[in-house]
Amino acid sequence: MYQGLGRRKTSVARVTLTLGTGKMIINGKDIKDYFPYATLIQDATQGFVITKTEGQFDVKANINGGGFTGQAGALRHGIVRALMVSSADYKPALKAAGLVTRDARVKERKKYGLKSARRAPQFSKR
Repeated sequence: MYQGLGRRKTSVARVTLTLGTGKMIINGKDIKDYFPYATLIQDATQGFVITKTEGQFDVKANINGGGFTGQAGALRHGIVRALMVSSADYKPALKAAGLVTRDARVKERKKYGLKSARRAPQFSKR
């Protein structure tokens, strides 16, 4: 049993990998029922494709916060961290693919006096 914690935007994924047949359960649901788009499933399982371990591990994950995209990114990060715990041989390939680093981009907060994070109110001369 290997564990990894993944984060992306405001989402946090606690991932547990166990040797198995490739079954993926996220928040008590199958991955195909949890994520609405196939591209999100591809994104989340990218670590298995790079390390050529598809179907070797069962994934059980709890994901909190954010939307679908952030949750898929957090799941990918958690899977990659758990894979690195399972075998240190995977780290060079995963690092070369850019999956080890946390994607820290978060929505910028709104500032007072502005309409959004940087958008100022329209200037009126008169």
